[in-house]
Amino acid sequence: MTDWREDQLGEILTLNYGWSLPEKKRAVGSVPVYGSNGIVGSHNQPLVDSPGLIVGRKGSAGNVHFSKVPFCPIDTTFYVGPDDTELDLEFLFYLLLHLDLKRILGDVGVPGLNREMAYKERVRFPEARDEQRKIAAVLGLVQRAMEQQERLIALTTELKRTLLHKLFTEGLRGEPQKQTEIGPVPESWAVVRLEDVCTFVSGGTPSKQNAEFWTGSIPWVSPKDMKKPRLSDVTDHISDAALKYGSSLAPTGSVFVVIRGMILAKDVPVALAEVPMAFNQDMKAIIPGPRIVPSFLLYALVAFKQHLFQKVGRSAHGTMTLMSSELAQFSIPLPDSQTQEEIATAIETVERKHEMHRRKHAILTDLFRTLLHQLMTAQIRVNELDMNKAETGISIA
Repeated sequence: MTDWREDQLGEILTLNYGWSLPEKKRAVGSVPVYGSNGIVGSHNQPLVDSPGLIVGRKGSAGNVHFSKVPFCPIDTTFYVGPDDTELDLEFLFYLLLHLDLKRILGDVGVPGLNREMAYKERVRFPEARDEQRKIAAVLGLVQRAMEQQERLIALTTELKRTLLHKLFTEGLRGEPQKQTEIGPVPESWAVVRLEDVCTFVSGGTPSKQNAEFWTGSIPWVSPKDMKKPRLSDVTDHISDAALKYGSSLAPTGSVFVVIRGMILAKDVPVALAEVPMAFNQDMKAIIPGPRIVPSFLLYALVAFKQHLFQKVGRSAHGTMTLMSSELAQFSIPLPDSQTQEEIATAIETVERKHEMHRRKHAILTDLFRTLLHQLMTAQIRVNELDMNKAETGISIA
C-alpha cells in the first residue's frame, strides 16, 4: 500500500545494551528491573528515564516487553527508548511481537539474539504516526482485556483453593472441630474410607488395530484429557462393540483418578464424568454410593489431594503408580447429604466462573493473534474492524 513503507529493522530503531545490575546492588525502590523474561525485581532509580521496550538478548531471547514507566534493563537485554526509533513506541512493541525475533536465535549453548542479524530483518509499517497509534490502541485494548481475564483466573483459582480448605476443615455451620487421621474436621462429620462408600471400576484400551472400535460416539477418557475438573466430552470416542472388547463404561457422576503414568510425579489428576464415559487402563473410575454426592466426592479428593499424592509410588518398571488398595483405603470426611450438596454447589459456582474466564481469555488470545497478523500486514485497517462485544467482552468505537 502506498502509505506503508518497508525497511530493515536497523533503519528504524537502535537496540541498546542493558546494564549489569546484580541483585545485591539493587536498592529498595519501585522502579521495575527487566530481564529477558520480564520484571525480575526493582530498584530505587531508573537506568532509562522514560518508557521503553525491552528485548531479550540472552536466555529468554527474542521476548519483547513494554515498560510504560522509567525502568532498568539488565545486561541480558537490549532496550529501545523513545529517541531510539522513528515509530510510535507502543506500535513498535506490537510490530516486534509480530516479527517474532525468536525465529533468528542462535542454537548453540544459551539462546542469544544477535543484534546485527536482527537489524537485517525487514518490516512493513504505516508511515503516518496517527495510523500507528490507532493500530496500537486496538491491540492494546485487546491485550488489556486479556490481562483482566488473567487476573480473574488467578482470583478464582485462589478463591477455590481457599474455599476447599475452609469448607473441608470448618464446614458451613461454624461448629467445633475434632482432630482426625486426615486433620481437623467439623465435629458432626464422619471420616470414611472410599471403599466403604464407593465402588471401583477399571478401564482398558480397545485394539487400535480395529478401526471400527474408534468410530463410535462414546467418549473414551485417558490421562491427557484430565486437565479439567469436569468432563462432558473428550478427544477420543469408541463404539458400543469396543466396550465388549477392552474398555468399561463409567456412569454419569463417576470420578476418574489417574493411577499410572509419569504425571503422578507431580499431580494426581481427578475429574467428574458429566456423561457416561469409557476410559483407559491408566485410570480408575470411582462410583459414588448412596451416601455420597458425586460433586462432593470430586471436591473431597481435590481438597485432600496432597494426602493422596503421598500414596504414589514407583513400580518395578519405573512408572509412577497409585495402587488400587491405597485408593480404596483412602479416607475423606463425610457430612450429611444436605451439607455435601451445599458445599459442592458453593465450590462449583466458583469453578464455573473460573472456567468462564478461561474461555474468555482463550477467545481474546485468538482474537489478539488474528488482529496482530492482519493489522501488521495491512490485510485489514482499523476503520474496517467490526468487533462483537457480546463475543469478546470489549468494544471499539
